[in-house]
Amino acid sequence: MNLLRPSALALAVAAALPCFAAAQDSAGGNALTIYSTARPGAVTPELYRNGGRGQAVPGYAVVRHERDLALNRGRNTVRFSDVAAQIDPTTVGFESLTDPKGTSVVEQNFQFDLVNQEKLLQKYIDRTIIVDQVRGSGVESFSGTLLSTSGALVLRRADGSIQTLPHNAGVKLPELPGGLITRPTLVWDIAANRAGAHKSRVSYQTTGITWWADYNVTYAEGASANLCKLNVGAWVSILNQSGASYPDSKLKLVAGDVQRVQPAGLVPPAPMAARAMIQESAARGFEEKAFFEYHLYTLGRTTTLPDNSTKQIELFSAARGVPCEKTLLYYGLAPGHGYGGGPITDRNYGTQSNKKVDVYLGFKNSQENNMGMPLPAGRIRVSKLDDADGTLEFIGEDTIDHTPGNEKVLIKLGSAFDVVGERRQVNFEIDTGRKTMSEEIEGKLRNQKKQAVTVVVKENLYRWTSWQITQQTHEYQKQDARTVHFPVRIAAGEETTVRYTVNYSW
Repeated sequence: MNLLRPSALALAVAAALPCFAAAQDSAGGNALTIYSTARPGAVTPELYRNGGRGQAVPGYAVVRHERDLALNRGRNTVRFSDVAAQIDPTTVGFESLTDPKGTSVVEQNFQFDLVNQEKLLQKYIDRTIIVDQVRGSGVESFSGTLLSTSGALVLRRADGSIQTLPHNAGVKLPELPGGLITRPTLVWDIAANRAGAHKSRVSYQTTGITWWADYNVTYAEGASANLCKLNVGAWVSILNQSGASYPDSKLKLVAGDVQRVQPAGLVPPAPMAARAMIQESAARGFEEKAFFEYHLYTLGRTTTLPDNSTKQIELFSAARGVPCEKTLLYYGLAPGHGYGGGPITDRNYGTQSNKKVDVYLGFKNSQENNMGMPLPAGRIRVSKLDDADGTLEFIGEDTIDHTPGNEKVLIKLGSAFDVVGERRQVNFEIDTGRKTMSEEIEGKLRNQKKQAVTVVVKENLYRWTSWQITQQTHEYQKQDARTVHFPVRIAAGEETTVRYTVNYSW
């Protein structure tokens, strides 16, 4: 027997046990298909730096292990401890690839009563243990019956006296109590018609693992104020807090909105642990293909996903010189105003003004623009080169949803500093008898830049669905049943006024 403090006891017992997973790993491989339920940009650095402090990892994976097993003809008990701590045991599958018809699972168990200090000592309540306690420069060794582990160790000595000891007292235990294991373990009762080596596959779903896309974009001015060029690079980040590592694994990522039944209640938080950030080289990267109504990205090499780590892999090489268009948009209606269930006859509704002019970048995800790969949902970060010192400076970010090829991508970067607007109601009239009302709106835009700009003035006809613009200072473009755009050119240092009158009837 060894003298062990309880805090070190679990580690020593684990090291003494047979390692089933290591023997199986030497003969097989791993494969993961990872699904993400994360909203674009919703995964915060805190989630993968310190366990999220209660946040659940927004994703899951289908894990497959291939192992060589030695089976006897007849019934066999097979223990498989190389599984994730966050496994869903109802999704576990086992099959023999060597003799699938002649091999079947009679019974399956998932054991998760893991060894720890408290459980070890609780198993020895009402049993004799040996305690070594430091006394001055020496060590006093004595035995007693363990009565309790709550708060402190409580022993009954051979003379009948009761003694309390701190939990950091050295304790000798003769053996690992039955029923405790060092890893979550699957146990199968397998019936085999064929004796010998069987190549087998174990599959299951686990939570605690997810992925998301990040797009790094470099912006450059184009031939005119509203034209630009972009360099677009894409990376995927994989967060593994599933409670298992996956060495030399085949990796697939599924992009799309896959329906999955969510259990009631909260998902247990991932354990806190140190995180490692790992970057992969670009060799043999992802290949994309349509898969059912989703898109599948398959890595062309194996990779290792350690537990409690975040790995970054390039999704595709940077697309250079992507043509884009910069748009300044003024939406003068203050936030919090929208459409009602009937005509909005309150003359003060919508009179509050927003002064910000927003900046958007738009480009088409097409092969002609050096792109065209379906883009998974993710966050786009945009930077611009500062010619003074050759450094890239961050100028804004946005999120995109899953975007197929040949579709347009629109990114909101922020608000213009030198272009401002104000919106006001000039006139309002209502005739409740005839069920009509008329409203006159004015928007003023000031350009304090040293060059001319074009601003799109967006107006919602929010008071009712039946409307007609009867007068306007500028031509407008109808965007939908209740939205119009007024493109306005504003010279440097000048102010432009957009005014229109709209009549509503119901």
